Amino acid sequence: MKAVRFFGLKDVRVVNDQEKPVPTGDEVLLKIGGAGVCHSDLHIIDEGTVSGVVFTLGHENAGWIEAMGPAVKGYKKGDAVLVYGPWGCGHCKPCQLSSENYCDHQSEMAFGGGLGLNGGMAEYLLVPSSRLLVPIYDLDPVIAAPLTDAALTPYSAIKRSLHKLMSDEFVVVIGVGGLGHVALQILRAMTGATVIACDITPDRLEFARSLGAAYAINSKDSDAAEQIKKITGIKKAKVVLDFVGATSTIELGAKVVSLNGDLTIIGLGGGKFSYNMMGLPFGVNMSNPYWGSRTELMEVVGLARQKKIHIEIEKYPLDQAVEVYDKLRNGKIKGRAVLIP
Repeated sequence: MKAVRFFGLKDVRVVNDQEKPVPTGDEVLLKIGGAGVCHSDLHIIDEGTVSGVVFTLGHENAGWIEAMGPAVKGYKKGDAVLVYGPWGCGHCKPCQLSSENYCDHQSEMAFGGGLGLNGGMAEYLLVPSSRLLVPIYDLDPVIAAPLTDAALTPYSAIKRSLHKLMSDEFVVVIGVGGLGHVALQILRAMTGATVIACDITPDRLEFARSLGAAYAINSKDSDAAEQIKKITGIKKAKVVLDFVGATSTIELGAKVVSLNGDLTIIGLGGGKFSYNMMGLPFGVNMSNPYWGSRTELMEVVGLARQKKIHIEIEKYPLDQAVEVYDKLRNGKIKGRAVLIP
């Protein structure tokens, strides 16, 4: 079968020599409908964050059940499902609580399909356990695939701060890309807070306004922090969601987050923050959440089925994977690219 394979640093190829897997035990073979293309892939390809192994890329996956091992219960051939991305041990306390993204054994394991193990940029994906599947019912797998990361990750980050996102508060979203544009929709659907979006291009700022942002600020402006504080007043922003994670965006967030606020850094931009007692307002929680839980993915599916969130996607055939990664590097993908076998 055809697959997009990672062979090592800056070496990605579309091959046609992979055998179609056969599921055993609790394994499930999925016929892939779509596989999302994520910036995390570029960290693997360009920086070698996963090394020493050859595998199929793609950690945002959806499709239809093709075959099942004899131990699988509750599913049938043809069911449309998402694949939960972080594959934990399945036995430790976090995994039992549905938080495989924080599995106790994460340091000993590959992060999941497409992140050290074979992922879904292929015609078929062998999922190691049926517990990693989430039904999507009437949703189209091609459109739904990016829900597994581009929606789940911001959803989980926002849920951490829901109790602070009241109608009299402000929330700043930095970066209106694959995850940030979904965050804007989740905030609109689940909170009453006033949303201030930040990005560096006029088209993305206009995109943010169309998705419900009350204000849009160019974060390259030297006075971006002052523009935000002019909107929020002395109280500043109760929550800052940084989907870039560069030093400049972390510093911007630190300037505009309020006392007892949340500064949540989701983006993998490699930024640094030099802590000192007066560098952040008192009471600020600074965190770097990773992905989300399986039950949260079920909640994301609920939002999508209610049409409260959608992901802007660009569809490409599997054969164009290398070109799509180039587009992503150069900022030429609006929303999320999805590869279709």
